[in-house]
Amino acid sequence: MDTQADTNGSVRARDSDGSDRYKWIALSNVTLGVLLATLDGSITLIAMPDIFRGIHLDPLVPANSFYLLWMILGFLVVTSVLIVSFGRLGDMYGRVKMYNLGFVIYTLASLVLTVDWMTGRAGATYLIAFRIVQGIGAAFLLANSAAIITDAFPANQRGMALGINNIVGVSGMFVGLILGGLLAPIDWRLVFLISVPVGLFGTVWAYLKLEERSTPKRARVDWWGNITFALGLILIMVSVTYGIRPYGGDATGWGSPRVLALLGAGVAFLVAFAVIESRVAEPMFRLPLFRIRAFTFGTLSTFLSAVARGGLMFMLIIWLQGIWLPQHGYDFTETPLWAGIYMLPLTLGMLIAGPTSGYLSDRFGARWFATGGMLGSALSFFLLTLLPIDFPFPLFALVLAMVGLSMGMFASPNRAAVMNSLPPQHRGAGGGMNQTFQNSAQVLSIGVFFTLMILGLASNLPHTLSAGLEAHGVSATAASGAAHTPPVSVLFAAFLGYNPIEHLLGAHVLGSLSAASRATLTGRSFFPHLISAPFSTGLHEAFLFAILACLVAAGASLLRGGKYHYVEPAPARPDADGARGNGVAVGAATGAATFDPGARELARTTTAEEQHAR
Repeated sequence: MDTQADTNGSVRARDSDGSDRYKWIALSNVTLGVLLATLDGSITLIAMPDIFRGIHLDPLVPANSFYLLWMILGFLVVTSVLIVSFGRLGDMYGRVKMYNLGFVIYTLASLVLTVDWMTGRAGATYLIAFRIVQGIGAAFLLANSAAIITDAFPANQRGMALGINNIVGVSGMFVGLILGGLLAPIDWRLVFLISVPVGLFGTVWAYLKLEERSTPKRARVDWWGNITFALGLILIMVSVTYGIRPYGGDATGWGSPRVLALLGAGVAFLVAFAVIESRVAEPMFRLPLFRIRAFTFGTLSTFLSAVARGGLMFMLIIWLQGIWLPQHGYDFTETPLWAGIYMLPLTLGMLIAGPTSGYLSDRFGARWFATGGMLGSALSFFLLTLLPIDFPFPLFALVLAMVGLSMGMFASPNRAAVMNSLPPQHRGAGGGMNQTFQNSAQVLSIGVFFTLMILGLASNLPHTLSAGLEAHGVSATAASGAAHTPPVSVLFAAFLGYNPIEHLLGAHVLGSLSAASRATLTGRSFFPHLISAPFSTGLHEAFLFAILACLVAAGASLLRGGKYHYVEPAPARPDADGARGNGVAVGAATGAATFDPGARELARTTTAEEQHAR
């Protein structure tokens, strides 16, 4: 096998027959790792009812909402916080080494999650703790995956390769819903156990076949940068979990002293982080990379698209599990699986558009594909607002397919454009920065979507619930008490596919009703029909927010500029009069004197350290 340096400073190995098989090995292994990492972010969502039944903990009790939220968000929070640090470690000590370590941690944590012998809050705490460990492994995988692919593929094929990897990863979130719905009713431990043999296979495969194509550059660890960034991000994300819970007489807790203190402290730590990063010699967050226009606006587009998309899955699950499926004859215990199945058009749309748009962006650039994808997403969200709560499924499936096509059309070209714009020695850190913005935006999006939904429910639900209960023989006192249940509890019930009427009224009140009234109240249609109108109000507000985020993302994408690949300029040679050239002639050493129009911009957009190295 011989080696050949590519135009971006990476070393590509070729077999003796001239083919390059390694890039496909790298793509397939890394895509498997990303699929596992993203799949586990969603597989537990659908499995939540079975998990809580298995550990004998009632998630609808207000005191237990903490465990429900952190079971959902803990994995996502830890990956958001650690991805940049682990990407930087990949640049320093080897991307493949860090990626392989992630596979080991992830697989071991998945195994440990299956042996939770405790019940109640102790059992829930155990699961949350090892979900966080699992998230650490996933962060190693996600932080270095894009850089490994970028190192393995030439610039004219990265859009296609990163498109496949990115879309399989995003689709994993929706595939996880189906797997969770299939496995959890058999045994909730299977949702974690399924990752063990696949993770073990991926670990052995990665250690045997992946090659280090980057040139690690040892540097000092930016401890203060890491600490302030982690604390700032964690505090802000924790504030989201408290912000969507009731406080005092308010439906949400955004005005509570605790949330305001968490937000203020989080912002203060992030400001301190920015100051530290601008002064240390070896920063974790490569702020000079934001001088690269394609990277800056690509990352901003990533953040805004994730803000628009992050809460979508939760809204669709609530819509299907809590309302539409029960109204169409599905038992509440069956709704998790069927919710995942009915969302398949969205996944199929992504799988079609992602690799296709990535391949085309290799030829024509990312700008118009990514911008068009965000405009199509905005239109898709608008069409969702036009659908009735009790929609005809063919029309719903068509709109979901359009959402998937639009998001796939954006995600692959945008990811490739971001990675192509980065210098080889900073692909780990830069890719991690981009992924951090995406994951953080998803957590913030969940907070925004849930807040808008809760406010929509709070404005209409109390009167609707009280009148509906009284109409079926419930006393005014009991109906009024149930009507003042925090809207977030009703939202969680719909999200989990529960019928919460028994929780709201209690066995004593239900026992005092006639058999017909009791059967009606606890049946499949009463609760979904009751919350349909209040849910519709909140849903429209959430989708309007998503439309706005998509339009701003489209504007940011448009500003990224034309097709841009980072190219290492050739060393300048002395001019005839002994002076050095300006560094814009690529191939000067061979006499080709081919003018590179991007070289001047490289001198402006790269860091002082890199310019000095040249």
